[in-house]
Amino acid sequence: MASGSSRPQILCVSFNQDNSMFSVGTKEGFKIFDARTGRLCNDNKLGGLNVVELWFATNLIAMVGTGEQDKTFIYDLNSTRILEEIDTVHNPKGLCAFAPNSEWCYLAIPASTSKGSALVYKASEPELICQIDAHESPLAAMAFSSNGMYLATASEKGTMIRVYIVAQATKSHSFRRGAYPSTIYSLSFGPCIDRPDVLAATSSSGSLHMFFLDAARNGRNQTNKLLGSIIPGSKAISDALDPANHHVIHNIAPAETKSCLAVHSVEYSQNSSKFPDVRTVVYVVTHDGYFREYTIGTTKSNESSWVLEREFSLLDTGYTQKQNEHHHVD
Repeated sequence: MASGSSRPQILCVSFNQDNSMFSVGTKEGFKIFDARTGRLCNDNKLGGLNVVELWFATNLIAMVGTGEQDKTFIYDLNSTRILEEIDTVHNPKGLCAFAPNSEWCYLAIPASTSKGSALVYKASEPELICQIDAHESPLAAMAFSSNGMYLATASEKGTMIRVYIVAQATKSHSFRRGAYPSTIYSLSFGPCIDRPDVLAATSSSGSLHMFFLDAARNGRNQTNKLLGSIIPGSKAISDALDPANHHVIHNIAPAETKSCLAVHSVEYSQNSSKFPDVRTVVYVVTHDGYFREYTIGTTKSNESSWVLEREFSLLDTGYTQKQNEHHHVD
């Protein structure tokens, strides 16, 4: 039996812009997989990599080695010319978020090492457009909606996840992940043209969390409505306290195992006792070397269940297809 130390250590995971492919960076190099089929498309041994980013399904790949960087570079891929060099705060994790589908190609980077603030740039010009002060603790995760209109943030404390309207730098939603601290490893909105319907997160507790941004469909209880009517700035409070906004899948990975997720699709069906009102497909890649595809069904009454559709190893040759493994979400 091979020892665990012989397996390449995963340093980073990233999905491309339409979530059809993903990259895995290791101490040896990187691998690129087709998320829909699990096919290994590229296996390149270039040495340790902290960042491997794909440009849709093209051959353009951005890579950052394992050395520490305190600068952000914006390149024109057509000419490979550096458009801008941005001095940043110490950012050993390489935390950033990018919205290439937005009109201005928004880029978000941490603004501080002591609190959870983000600087948002128009990368296409480039130009600083706003600073979003989202949390009291330093940022741990950020993600734009596919159209760049919304930015989700989580701090190192990890109890709250907040969503901001980028153009106004104003908060639109607050969601409570839990009462106890837990590191948020990854955030992902559902695909959208206007406002996204779903926001998902993975945490160091080994859980997957899913939130609905459309409060109307949650049928909030009267207690939260009353609380919201008597406390100023209450929309975020009622969002955070309403359990109907929050669905959890436990034990998707061992505790403290890093992960990266992507909400692949959100589909609505006709009201029926047989089919869920909302069907959400989520891809999760864990740093212990596995890809998993989950389907989460949510009814109009907010009862949820999930199915593990696929699972395969990224570091070995084995492939396991799992179907009809149904569970109810707590």
